[in-house]
Amino acid sequence: MKQKDKNQKLTGAEGFHTYYSGIFGERWESLKKSLFLEPDHVQFNAGGKEPYFLDSASVRCAVSLPLKDAESILDMCAAPGGKTLVLAASMEQRANLLSNERSADRKLRLSHTVENCLPEEISSRVTVICKDGAVLCLSKGNQFDRILLDAPCSSERHVIQDPNYLKDWSPSRIKTLSMAQWALLSSGWRMLKEGGYLLYSTCALNPSENDGVIEKLLKKFKDVEICEPAVSSDVQAFCSVKLVEGEQTKYGRHVLPDSAGGSGPLYFCLLRKKSVCSVEELSMV
Repeated sequence: MKQKDKNQKLTGAEGFHTYYSGIFGERWESLKKSLFLEPDHVQFNAGGKEPYFLDSASVRCAVSLPLKDAESILDMCAAPGGKTLVLAASMEQRANLLSNERSADRKLRLSHTVENCLPEEISSRVTVICKDGAVLCLSKGNQFDRILLDAPCSSERHVIQDPNYLKDWSPSRIKTLSMAQWALLSSGWRMLKEGGYLLYSTCALNPSENDGVIEKLLKKFKDVEICEPAVSSDVQAFCSVKLVEGEQTKYGRHVLPDSAGGSGPLYFCLLRKKSVCSVEELSMV
């Protein structure tokens, strides 16, 4: 039976479990159980009127984006705002952060987070907009020193806990999402300055939305460098938490809740736009 025919039969709850069992093998049972546990939420207090609670893996992800000497920073898919807070609290005083969210309703929540969870001296340097990140490059090419793209994804932790979502699940959703993620990532890459860093992340379990999307970027662009996602910002003043490292994948790291105390799932990969000399230029040296 062809893979396409197999995928057509993998629908609903049974198809979901069969699909992910095929990816994780014997580990799937323990991983599946961990998805029903209470997420490892921690308090992030940046000095605003109220604190913010987010998954500790999200903190680990956001602090992987190097912010030293960065003046222009973009959070492409920023709602509800947790990673925006980490970036804003960590960026240098001369830096400005543009936080974008395509959904008007989610943009309102993002604005609330920025206004209420950051002190005025920081929130004044954060601008919230409502645009489609996939076409944002048409007006903002090569404008940003740093970009965080936390792309919309399968979010299996939510799917498996909701019978309605689980009933309608099929592999075609993964294919649709990976195409949307690629559109966002290729747009983000066009907005990144030479020498800049882009951090790509999802809360997806399946590799098609993680390393698979990075693979497309490497094939399309010759100026992509995979970097080690080290902890680049100290956020201990805002959030007292032991940051998880995540498991190594082909290109990034994957925090999985069965081995990370309930954190995740969260995949992240750090990329740098390097200078690429043409063959003609090299031959002239």
